[in-house]
Amino acid sequence: MPFRIALSGLNAAQTDLSVTGNNIANASTAGFKGARTEFSDVYAVAFEGISSLATGNGVAVTGITQNFSQGNIDFTERNLDLAVSGQGFFVVNDASGQSFTRAGAFNVDRSGYIVNQGSQRLQAFPAITGGGFNTGVLSDVQLSTSDGPPQATTTITATLNLSSSDSVPTTVPFDPADPTSFNNSTSTVTYDSLGSPHTSTLYYVKSAVANQWDTYQYVDGNVVASGGASPVSITFNSDGTLSGPSSIAYDAVPSGTGALPIQMDVNYSNTTQFGSSFAVNGLSQDGFSTGRLSGIDIDDEGVIFARFTNGQSSALGKVALAGFPNVGGLRQQGNTAWAQSFESGDLILGEANTASFGLIQSGALEASNIDIAASLVNLITAQRNFQANAQVISAADTVTQTIINI
Repeated sequence: MPFRIALSGLNAAQTDLSVTGNNIANASTAGFKGARTEFSDVYAVAFEGISSLATGNGVAVTGITQNFSQGNIDFTERNLDLAVSGQGFFVVNDASGQSFTRAGAFNVDRSGYIVNQGSQRLQAFPAITGGGFNTGVLSDVQLSTSDGPPQATTTITATLNLSSSDSVPTTVPFDPADPTSFNNSTSTVTYDSLGSPHTSTLYYVKSAVANQWDTYQYVDGNVVASGGASPVSITFNSDGTLSGPSSIAYDAVPSGTGALPIQMDVNYSNTTQFGSSFAVNGLSQDGFSTGRLSGIDIDDEGVIFARFTNGQSSALGKVALAGFPNVGGLRQQGNTAWAQSFESGDLILGEANTASFGLIQSGALEASNIDIAASLVNLITAQRNFQANAQVISAADTVTQTIINI
């Protein structure tokens, strides 16, 4: 009997050594979660047996449980390195089905899909045209390799101060080539429907009428009328605020590039006429040219943005996070991944920073949650347990040999 008891102790200590050794081996594995060995004593008690006289039959390994506590967040400065701060798993997919992982070292494969080192594709909620995400569907995240489409300019927003101290120009009529025929001018680049740039210049001439200015617009050096008329006058109140009009709709003009005719409005709603000098406080337009993919950004809620060289960005999707009623019941698959099991409960999908799900940190990885010092102490303890059980076998052998010698 002592031999079997000690043998069960040796097996249990060996298992503990293996688990502890595996923890130490993966101390630098991103997203790794440590495990511990759990034991229970063994008693062979028959029906109506007297348990107070039972000596016990050794030890058994009842389970190897995982510790899903948070690991440290290590910053890597790679946009596609992701870490979950809080609860939740990344969802990845391949031909064998879905897996769940805390290791967020992702890359882009030759087809433009965001994948991990096992070529499993990151799953996200797809973006909806017009804004938002379809949280009822999971899809692969694929980066677009085509040029981003252009957008024609429809509105120029001019935030100016036209100086009330300026004098009426003495040179008439207005001539854009003669600076003495106007008071001020400003320019911006606008775009047609094909994304070709066009220089739009705005000229301002103080009128002899009090608090009135004549405005002109030229596109690529050609005058643009409004309702067939040029110039268009804007007026101000005695306190310097704009009286009207707040916006001027200019007539369409040919682009000269085969694109649709250029037609835009100029918004003057925030323009003033104060005594200070002429100032361009803001000049923006809503068009842009074509652009190529220049990078990827992921915010703390998991929204994946594609950045283009034209300064625009578009949402490709929102990283999905997975949760389970019992994470300890997940089945290990290797490669720092887990699979759903009956013990884990039903899969719960959600978004970062909602319900019980944590935040997503881009440019960072979650380190292993292994405490090296504690693991080394556990290793020594398991080693001593193994030696002690081996000593029991040696002692039992000596007793048996003594009995045989009688």
